[in-house]
Amino acid sequence: MSMVSNQDSTLNSEDTALYQMNLLARSALDLTLHGLENRSLNHDRGSCTLETLRVRRDWRALTERERRAYIDSILCLQQLPPQTPDALAAGAKTRYDDFLATHINQTWHIHRTGTFLAWHRYFIYTFEEALRNECGYSGDLPYWNWGSDIDSMEQSPLFDGSDTSISGNGAFIPNQPDLRIPLGHTDIPPLILPTGTGGGCVTSGPLTNYTVNMGPSFLYMPGGNVSRMSNPLDYNPRCLKRDLTNSILRSNNNHSTVLNLIQNSPDIWSFETNTQGAPGSGLLGIHGGGHLAMGGDPGRDADANPGDPGFWNHHSMIDRIWWMWQYEDLEEREFAVSGTGTFLNEPVSANTTLDTHVNVGFVKRGSIAMRDLMSTTAGPFCYVYL
Repeated sequence: MSMVSNQDSTLNSEDTALYQMNLLARSALDLTLHGLENRSLNHDRGSCTLETLRVRRDWRALTERERRAYIDSILCLQQLPPQTPDALAAGAKTRYDDFLATHINQTWHIHRTGTFLAWHRYFIYTFEEALRNECGYSGDLPYWNWGSDIDSMEQSPLFDGSDTSISGNGAFIPNQPDLRIPLGHTDIPPLILPTGTGGGCVTSGPLTNYTVNMGPSFLYMPGGNVSRMSNPLDYNPRCLKRDLTNSILRSNNNHSTVLNLIQNSPDIWSFETNTQGAPGSGLLGIHGGGHLAMGGDPGRDADANPGDPGFWNHHSMIDRIWWMWQYEDLEEREFAVSGTGTFLNEPVSANTTLDTHVNVGFVKRGSIAMRDLMSTTAGPFCYVYL
């Protein structure tokens, strides 16, 4: 009697999950397009129409020319002057640093809060707009489809170190001890996670000369320590480090896990909690999994991780998963909000509502209501995912 190996079973289940994920994405796309078509027929065109709709795609789907254009626009943003006042963030030396400063400054109000998904949807949109309006980029923000890279991040077209990647792994540092990730409560034991195949400065690709200017703020270090500056917004130039870790990505961001998140999160509370890893579950969720799989500095820094440009592709994928989840039951889920305004409600704060206003600091002036951030084809947005 022939037997199917565990590896073959895993491959088969991942293939099946990817197929089902693609069906869900197609359904979300069709429903989005149908909604825009109905708006047009009802003469309720608004600012988002079928003609103005933009499409975000998997990094793998981009041509080499499109990848280079995206990378060049990031390098451009890293050369433009900042808009954040020096008195607020002395370490902000470039326009790119405005985004890093904002994330550091707001971190305790945008993670494990009611604004987590919507705030990051708006944040990555403003980054995409800056690439277009300030650096001449004509494309859209690509996403990192994690499940395709769980066996070898170093061979991913996003991280392979080629001139069409966002640079590769860091220099190998041998004998790195495990990571110990605290989970926000003293009565919950920390997660013990392996380190990866790098750890040092990135050695290849377009970002080898890129300088991270701020942080660390809350950087998980091998061995269990947390590295932080007294003021993470101060100037602290250093290289970009990565420590690509397949096992973390494989455990938290495989296609089956993502599919389960979409299909078995009945409400926004469970979806957001599972996305970020429920405290005490022993899981990082797709959010922490992607960040810690990139590793290094600032990839492992809960506050300063936008300093690694992989942040944008990672969060574009998270936004895609939220979009797909919403369209599984749009009537109930489009405007669903849960949580408060502080990390795990510590200190106790008001509930987040659709009337709660958020902002992105000096990235883009002014505030915006949560209700305007709930749909990818309303408010300031006009995009879908393929």
